[in-house]
Amino acid sequence: MDGSRILIFMDTKKGCDQITRQLRMDGWPALSIHGYKSQAERDWVLSPLRLIMLFCFVADVKDVKYVINYDFPGSFEDYVHRIGQTGRVRAKGTAYTFFTDANARFAKELISILEEAGQKVSPDLAAMGRGAPPPPSGHGGFRDRGRGHGSGRSWN
Repeated sequence: MDGSRILIFMDTKKGCDQITRQLRMDGWPALSIHGYKSQAERDWVLSPLRLIMLFCFVADVKDVKYVINYDFPGSFEDYVHRIGQTGRVRAKGTAYTFFTDANARFAKELISILEEAGQKVSPDLAAMGRGAPPPPSGHGGFRDRGRGHGSGRSWN
């Protein structure tokens, strides 16, 4: 790891803790932050030394290079705020969003946001926006496990 901060956003506290445990078992220095944590625990997790943080809410965190939307947010306002964590003060960063068939009703608006920002729209997401099934894919990872379709966004 290059020392860059990574934020991962989840929908539930339970999911946040589960993914944190899995990442830690795999050797990643992940910590979670959510409403069941005390203020002291939240402050400790937000320390500048922490590299991977999992959230169940939108938060302002400095010096973030990567944002991962593990669960698609419930509103586009939250989506824009989450991915905006990487592009602060002319910083470079990348945001990834996992987008499943359960999120299909948001596809057209997500495509519009990506196109407006000059970002590439994946063929899978474009097909979903047209109401068509996504094209078959030989890619591994989440897609083959039914998790969803990714979209990435970079700032220069």
